[in-house]
Amino acid sequence: MTTDNKYPSINQLKYFVAVAKSLSFRRAAQSLGISQPTLTTQVQALEKNMNLSLFERNRSGTLLTPQGNTLLALAEEVLRAGQRFNDTARELIDGASTTYRLGVPPTLGPYLLPFVLPELHRRFSQLKFYVREEFPQQLEEGLLNGQYDLIISPSTHESTQFIVSELFTEPLKLVMPGDHPLAGQEFVKPSDVQGEKVLTLEGHHHFHHQVQTICAQIGAQMYRDYEGTSLDTLRQMVVMGVGVAFLPGLYVHSELHRPNELHVCELLDTPITRVQHLIWRNTAPGRVFFRELGQFFREIVAEKLANAVYVKK
Repeated sequence: MTTDNKYPSINQLKYFVAVAKSLSFRRAAQSLGISQPTLTTQVQALEKNMNLSLFERNRSGTLLTPQGNTLLALAEEVLRAGQRFNDTARELIDGASTTYRLGVPPTLGPYLLPFVLPELHRRFSQLKFYVREEFPQQLEEGLLNGQYDLIISPSTHESTQFIVSELFTEPLKLVMPGDHPLAGQEFVKPSDVQGEKVLTLEGHHHFHHQVQTICAQIGAQMYRDYEGTSLDTLRQMVVMGVGVAFLPGLYVHSELHRPNELHVCELLDTPITRVQHLIWRNTAPGRVFFRELGQFFREIVAEKLANAVYVKK
């Protein structure tokens, strides 16, 4: 005989297990805090829906039928899974037990995340990030279409769909070969750079356009014949004397360990910086946690990287 069965409710399974464990409808009702008629009605509805007798009732008491005994372990498994579901949902309310998709620019991620992610893991052991590097425009597009949950970007593109939280301000350092005539000076006048060939990254990098703006402001020449594919290739070209370059402060802090090869300095009275932001969609379910996460980012950066970047109080 076939019936169009409905799935049993969680309460029905809970009542079934309670009776099966105590083998008494009266004691099961007391333990559940419900009336015995309510318990009996729900168990009977479960039996009717499945077209099975779960209990054998006689003068000496209540016994599990073979069918009921077979289903008992499965019912307990469903209840345990339901409890795990509820526990996990409660943990996810603050977002600290979720895997998020994080997008970062290639000129930032490798020089920032190794300092931040281990500390975040110590604070939130269940928090995980799937990290991918892309250029800022692609990151914003990916955030809009759901490819990312969060991005870190220097871009300040206005969008009513984004929440933008400032993380820190990163200086851009002027680097030149160790044997350059200007090497040894902590500050270089902008006019001294006007005759230099300023190297930069390829045009699809956000960093390229920032260096282009800097060169226009100080009257320097941006050298387009040899554009770097990465900050590392840019550095190597500077080492070989092809030109000078502006490099992000975090890259300098993380990667420049041979002071004889390159000289690092700044432009006199001309601070050059870029601001990094944590950005998420304003409709994201985790937006409350993301705001808290931004504060943790700032605290960690202020503690670990205070000599490389500036965090606004």
